[in-house]
Amino acid sequence: MTALRTNAPIGVFDSGVGGLSVLRAIRAELPMEDLLYVADSGYAPYGDRDADFIADRATTITELLLDAGVKAIVVACNTATVVAIEKLRAWCPVPVVAMEPAIKPAAQSTKSGVVGVLATSRTLASPSVARLCAAYGKDIEILLQPCPGLVEQVEKAQLHSDTTRELLVRYLSPLLRAGADTIVLGCTHYPFLAALIREIVGPNVAIIDPATAVAKELARRLQGNFSPVSRVRAAEVSFFSSTAAEEASLIISALWGSRVLVYELARSGKGNQINSAALG
Repeated sequence: MTALRTNAPIGVFDSGVGGLSVLRAIRAELPMEDLLYVADSGYAPYGDRDADFIADRATTITELLLDAGVKAIVVACNTATVVAIEKLRAWCPVPVVAMEPAIKPAAQSTKSGVVGVLATSRTLASPSVARLCAAYGKDIEILLQPCPGLVEQVEKAQLHSDTTRELLVRYLSPLLRAGADTIVLGCTHYPFLAALIREIVGPNVAIIDPATAVAKELARRLQGNFSPVSRVRAAEVSFFSSTAAEEASLIISALWGSRVLVYELARSGKGNQINSAALG
């Protein structure tokens, strides 16, 4: 690989702002890498969309990240992963790292033998989740809990509102009554609710977020394909959204923990595009 290619950015995308939880883990694991993040909030949530729509959006965003010159892509969305990852990997010329509900580590760590999985309806109904349950659920009980409404709350940065708490109590209560001692966060939006989930489930229930494992897998893939990054400046994170820039900037800044500038994806006859001027 050339030096320019080695120093190319990594592209990360999600149906909305949830993938920021993965971006945060990538930033911690790979602090020298430039990152491009695309929040497809204009079309969120994916969990209630049909498969063709999700696959089309995943393809569109992957193409625009490739046009922006990324050297790897992280699909920071469980729903997009279960619907579109095989098709993306079939043609994408750069490494593609994706999410997977952390059912395996949950099954290996539970002491009560009951694991709860919080995710969107689309993710839970996927062959991928069925495969994981079949592989790791032989000797334990895996309870799949769809969580309509939670993504929308995170998209509004309503992390501690009464509505968000009511939804979480509704979804977590049956898992706790069944004896779950491990909760899998099967949507990248849900780590932003981890503090509220902890209040509800108490200190003795493990909460598993796969973001760190994804960041480590990305690092492993890059190490096998690229030389170490060298820079004379600090690494940058650029943010893009399919919603209006002003609104997106407020939400993403709140969740990222510092004020950031978010660019609205430029429109053209080919669909959304990353504005190269924004990467300057």
